[in-house]
Amino acid sequence: MNKIYFLGTGGSAATIERDNTSLLIRRKEELILIDCPGSVIRKIKMLELDPRKVRSILITHTHPDHIYGLPAFVHSLMLDKLSIKLYGSEEAIEFCCKLLDIFQLREDKILCRINFFKLETQAKFDLSPDLKCNVFKVPHKESSLAFCFDFEQERKKLLYSGDTPVSPQLFKRAAGIDTLIHDCSTPSRFSKIYPYLPTMHTDALSLGLMAQQAGVKRLIPIHFFGELDYSIDEIINEIRQNYTGELIIPEDLTKITI
Repeated sequence: MNKIYFLGTGGSAATIERDNTSLLIRRKEELILIDCPGSVIRKIKMLELDPRKVRSILITHTHPDHIYGLPAFVHSLMLDKLSIKLYGSEEAIEFCCKLLDIFQLREDKILCRINFFKLETQAKFDLSPDLKCNVFKVPHKESSLAFCFDFEQERKKLLYSGDTPVSPQLFKRAAGIDTLIHDCSTPSRFSKIYPYLPTMHTDALSLGLMAQQAGVKRLIPIHFFGELDYSIDEIINEIRQNYTGELIIPEDLTKITI
């Protein structure tokens, strides 16, 4: 049975309750890590999972809160003879290589080897024989990618937006999808206070409206800003002004079934 584990659910500023956003997909005995901020190894172990089972890492983009834990992740596994595939845009791959090289984490003595795969726009690739992934750009940063997972055996699809403002193209792809995990950084009132926010992230009111129009079956908002003063109830209330489907508000270490 496939599981999604939310290693972190917060934005760039972690709080006591929420660390930086990162996800883990459990596919049989293999683990797929989406983004790699800090304390990933510890959180995987807290879930009573084995970080040595991570076979793939997907990087959505190169902002610090999504990538700064990669050297620590590799360093923690340096004595384990592992081969891990890392997928990302050309910019993300180049950045990850430089980041690991700063700490000499691609030298021969490092037994945990990272193999890099540059993804072109509209790329499709296999994460396992019956788990396909389709990638496309989102307008957050030049390197930003969204990932759509096709669990063929279960006939289920999961779309993860990464950080993004409202993207009509993304919601076109999300039409009727089983599960959408999407940026929901703030309630809508902060868009007036900080006009740059709608150019980088999605507010709760807009997310609920777009998800409803797209016919999303299950919506999971994520990437809640920790540096602004609002409650999760405000997020829920704004989404529910339009969205009538299944709504899950994850906490750190929450797990769901696909």
